[in-house]
Amino acid sequence: MGRTWTAIGLMSGTSMDGIDVALIRTDGDSIVERGPSAGYAYDPAFRQRLKQGLDDARAIEERRERPGILVELERDLTLRHADAVKAFLRENNLLSENVDVVGFHGQTVLHRPDEALTVQIGDGELLARETRIDVVYDMRANDMAHGGQGAPLIPAYHAVLARGLAEQEGIGAPIVFVNIGGISNLTYIGMGEELVAYDSGPGNTLIDQWVEAHAGIPYDQGGMIASEGAILPQLVDRYLSHPFFTAEKRRSLDRGDFAPPAPSDASLEDGARTLAHVTAAAIIRSARHLPSKPATYIVCGGGRLNPVIMRELGALAAEGGGRVFAAEALELDGDSMEAEAWAYLAVRSLRGLPLTYPGTTGVERPISGGRMAAKPAIPLEFKP
Repeated sequence: MGRTWTAIGLMSGTSMDGIDVALIRTDGDSIVERGPSAGYAYDPAFRQRLKQGLDDARAIEERRERPGILVELERDLTLRHADAVKAFLRENNLLSENVDVVGFHGQTVLHRPDEALTVQIGDGELLARETRIDVVYDMRANDMAHGGQGAPLIPAYHAVLARGLAEQEGIGAPIVFVNIGGISNLTYIGMGEELVAYDSGPGNTLIDQWVEAHAGIPYDQGGMIASEGAILPQLVDRYLSHPFFTAEKRRSLDRGDFAPPAPSDASLEDGARTLAHVTAAAIIRSARHLPSKPATYIVCGGGRLNPVIMRELGALAAEGGGRVFAAEALELDGDSMEAEAWAYLAVRSLRGLPLTYPGTTGVERPISGGRMAAKPAIPLEFKP
């Protein structure tokens, strides 16, 4: 067996609810040993600052620009990630020298794939100094520079997980991983490990925005609000008739590509119920663009914790002969999978292995990416 690396992955996704941290040991190829994971929530005030950062980011025309509060926000975001790493190390009786590399996603504040523009705030150099661990970050930019959409990046990790699932009883191929975060995305692994991936539509973002605006809470915990409502077919049709679902070319999505309903469109409960259905239906609608019908859907991300979404997805998948599993049913971790992926991708980056492929982002050829920030050198002790 060749060299393996101990890697920590850090993910702060489009839901902007906190930082997921996960540790794996991997060769960046076929070997993955999953370790501990944890989540560290953002406080409400910082979440509000992130939302302000999204607004300020709309003015960006060149990816290094940091208008408005983004300079200060980038520093504070990075320091929160450093604190999360330090807390994770303490909680798991680890030292920084036990970890070879950190894969740092940062926070996406702007994603305009049609303009080859993606911006993830997060200072890799500062994180390396604070944690005293090498950091790989900014992993989307090279893909875009070579004609890709810059997303999704997780399929390379899904592919290695699928190898370990294919022999389990009841898990038929093709397998599709469904990540329901703020935006949902699909990874298709075909019979010969053919890899196809793309964003599938709005995930939790619309529901979160809806209940926060109308109930003052950040999300619909356990689908409790949605479970009291009814599906509004006209509102469903409005979302599913969006040209995103019928376009010949798959494209990655920005958080702002789909807007929540107007207050007059629905009651709190009906809006939440309808948007839960839209989340599930968007996944099935987008799956029409896959090479063949999936036999197995494996769901990760926060959306799997909403029983209304999961029931809708299960019913819609069954119409096409598919079965739906939450990640945990297959002994995977639906919360930490993206953080695990970022650790895996960091090692692939160090090895110069591809992070993205023509079938996942539309990049012109399989390509690596990421920037490496080295931990500070420990000065030699001076002895006169």
